[in-house]
Amino acid sequence: MIKSMTGYGKAEFETGNKKITVELKTLNSKQLDINSRIPALYREKDLVIRKELNEKLVRGKMDFSLYLENLGTESNSAINENIVLAYFRQLSSIQEKLGLPVSNQIMESIMRLPDTVKTIYEELDEKEWETIHAQVIRVIELVDQFRTQEGMALEKDIRSNVQEIMQLMEQVEPYEKQRLENIKSRITDGLNELKMNGGYDQNRFEQELIYYMEKLDINEEKVRLINHCQYFLETMESNEAAGKKLGFIAQEIGREINTLGSKANESNIQRIVVQMKDSLERIKEQMLNIL
Repeated sequence: MIKSMTGYGKAEFETGNKKITVELKTLNSKQLDINSRIPALYREKDLVIRKELNEKLVRGKMDFSLYLENLGTESNSAINENIVLAYFRQLSSIQEKLGLPVSNQIMESIMRLPDTVKTIYEELDEKEWETIHAQVIRVIELVDQFRTQEGMALEKDIRSNVQEIMQLMEQVEPYEKQRLENIKSRITDGLNELKMNGGYDQNRFEQELIYYMEKLDINEEKVRLINHCQYFLETMESNEAAGKKLGFIAQEIGREINTLGSKANESNIQRIVVQMKDSLERIKEQMLNIL
């Protein structure tokens, strides 16, 4: 079963006096590309999160966000009392020297000065992190489920196009005999028109005919094309991420179709080849989003 690289998952929960939101969005990418936005308090766990994403989602462009909202009355900022008192004494002394009355407005000025407010950095609570980590795993699983559902739709469409190529291959056979007869007729007519030396060498004619028939023979291309299509369908059943491998097989399918078209030398077969190419292009478009 194939999976898409497109996915989305979100979880909102509360732990202690905090509301936590975990959100993950994934898109298609040739490599693993993780962009994470995490509060400073949990920054040390960034590598843990990236490891989980790498192991479970393998590949794709991933935007991971962890938002924190404090629901309590506590603040992580505090007034630096010693600094404020020092500023107050100094400003009061200056005002007295200048003969100015000391007013309440002096405090407004002091609080705008540097270092009057200090930030209290909270330490990470490991039990709290265990709760958050469990939700991160849950969000990753939601994304994986989303990818599986998207993959089912992709698989249905891709299978349909691969089957169409195989069915088109079956339509080639009725035109093959007529194609060889047309080649034989064109060579014969050309030799008859020349009338060189009163005719032509029958043995030479047969040799030339065999040469062109071998050169334009498409049996090997037909066999390889069917084998590649069957191998493609088998690979889609793999439980591992098979997107890159399927891409290589699709390239081989394309080579056989192109060779078939160059050797066909028959308008009806050429028309079928164009239809095959159209189906293959639809497969390649869908392949861009396969894990």
